[in-house]
Amino acid sequence: MHRLLLVCGLLLAALLPAHATSQSHAPAAPEAPSALPSERYTKYEFRIPMRDGAKLFTVVHIPKDQSRTYPFLMVRTPYGVGQFQPHSGRIDYGVDFTGRQLGPSPEFDQAGYIYVMQDVRGRFLSDGRWTEMQPHIPVKKSAADTDASSDMYDTVEWLLKHVPGHNGRVGLWGVSYSGFYTSASIIDSHPAIKAASPQAPMADMYMGDDSYHGGAFMLAANYGFYTFFTPQTNPTPKLSGFRRFDYGTSDGYAYFLRLGSLAEIAKSLDPEAQPYFIEQMENTSYGDYWKSRSIAPHLKNIRAAVLTVGGWFDAEDLQGSFSTFQAIEKNNPGIVNALVIGPWTHGSWGEGDGSRLGPIDFRVKTGAYFRSQLLFPFFEQHLRGAASAADAKPVPPAAPTPPLAKATVFETGTNVWRRYDAWPPKQARSRTLYFQPGGGLSFDAPAATDGRAFDEYVSDPAKPVPFTTQITTGMPREYMVGDQRFAASRPDVLVYQTPPLEDDVTIVGPVSPRLFVSSTGSDADWVVKLIDVYPSAYPEAESPKDNKPDPSMEKVTLAGYQQLVRGEPLRSKFRNSFETPEPLLPGAVTPIRFRMPDVGHTFRRGHRIMVQVQSSWFPLIDRNPQTFVDIPNARPQDFRAATQRVYRGAGQASGVEVLTLPAIGEAKAN
Repeated sequence: MHRLLLVCGLLLAALLPAHATSQSHAPAAPEAPSALPSERYTKYEFRIPMRDGAKLFTVVHIPKDQSRTYPFLMVRTPYGVGQFQPHSGRIDYGVDFTGRQLGPSPEFDQAGYIYVMQDVRGRFLSDGRWTEMQPHIPVKKSAADTDASSDMYDTVEWLLKHVPGHNGRVGLWGVSYSGFYTSASIIDSHPAIKAASPQAPMADMYMGDDSYHGGAFMLAANYGFYTFFTPQTNPTPKLSGFRRFDYGTSDGYAYFLRLGSLAEIAKSLDPEAQPYFIEQMENTSYGDYWKSRSIAPHLKNIRAAVLTVGGWFDAEDLQGSFSTFQAIEKNNPGIVNALVIGPWTHGSWGEGDGSRLGPIDFRVKTGAYFRSQLLFPFFEQHLRGAASAADAKPVPPAAPTPPLAKATVFETGTNVWRRYDAWPPKQARSRTLYFQPGGGLSFDAPAATDGRAFDEYVSDPAKPVPFTTQITTGMPREYMVGDQRFAASRPDVLVYQTPPLEDDVTIVGPVSPRLFVSSTGSDADWVVKLIDVYPSAYPEAESPKDNKPDPSMEKVTLAGYQQLVRGEPLRSKFRNSFETPEPLLPGAVTPIRFRMPDVGHTFRRGHRIMVQVQSSWFPLIDRNPQTFVDIPNARPQDFRAATQRVYRGAGQASGVEVLTLPAIGEAKAN
């Protein structure tokens, strides 16, 4: 339910009440609006016609104060624009159902907007057939050729003609799937769309977003998601919302291991839940199915200002934020295009103060800062404009807001916001952390006399390395900063670490493993984790003073804590191409190169940098049988133990390539 609860609680903030499922502790109380939305806004429901005759169900909240004009602020979603009831899973439609907050934060409601929410084509009360990551149609030959961009264009045309009291400007925003629809909706954008904020947007579900990472299937998250996100007949007159799936256990590790192959796991789902899961599972390589659904190549002819938002600890769509930002930057020169990355999980910047994740204290209220000092000023600037300045009554920020930088990122470790004129920062330089004898790790390359040195372990698919110590059926958000000491103690995990650092080391941008490996099998996974090791003498984590106790923090000490900074797999068969898998030649030394999602982290003086290498990460990703077979349909006899070697001698020097910034005192951040 992880993705549903975050999406419904955050993407649909315009209609949905806040609830505790998207934060493990209660958020600090926001500034209360002067009145409930129902006292200040009138809710309308429309079925807006598209060019092909389909009608999309749309909710519009119009301010009752008609003494001035307002900009539109719109979100489009496949999760239903009715009011979500988190305890029952029901979604209530009707003009009488209105949440306590309409915009992304109270500042928006106080300033005044015309809020628009729409069920996307083929979901809930909208006509049409829904398609996963609806493919974009670059050349539309007839009215029958529709996509998210054309539906948005037609919607804007209708709103401008039929909704009174607007200033002619439209803004879009959305998180996760709604983030994808925000991106897709601004291609060949309507001239009235002046600002858009895709947040945790899905860009390419195979290339590092929800479905596959490095060719490995994201098992736990997708299984949980597709238990409730099922096909619909639309428009549906009876809406029961989402229901919970009964695993029959709280131990996901044992649950998935018992079921066996992916094909058997798919059969365990309810019949109505199987189609989307199987569709994802069976497309194991990067073929036309995935290519047609990648939105990044089509992000062109965008006329709006864009603010892309992501979280360092977003386990679902961190890569989508970077892919979206980079594609817009490349294809749309001259527009305002900015990036914000904070220390957040999937969509968690939408509520709460964002000051911690599990035992990791960021010592800054990052969520509140983002909402009031970055997101709200962005929309105010581009949706009010000089022509309507007299109409605007924005809430003044708590402090002067500097101009939005190209990239505003929160640097974990030092816990400070940094502003850069490019991402990755232009002053960053490439360095490699090399694996050394005795589990060492250093920026120094191995000596020429080291020869063909290697480290090895036995990987057994029957006993895969777990990705978390929590007993869970899903993907707990804290795993991305989880303590890795449990993995370091396993014999099937290689560990390399530096001595205690004499100076801070700041790593920014992508992390790129460069390995030389061999296996006794014909396929293998290589999971690489970058870890911050805290000193053995370190203060215990304090419980939040303003919030309810966080169960994940009970009896947690950061002394010797091995904090995961970034982890990512690569399936060997895709080492040369995600389109054409190739077997490993057993025993042959093979180079493995891949790119992990970006980081922005400082390893502090006295800490250590650690890298772990392993060949399973279960059930975060599916098990590799370690034989070259069609993995979804692998038979029990296909799953075999294999000896894996990682080489570290001269000429075969394995390591991790990173981008580092000069230490403070050598150069400024901007």
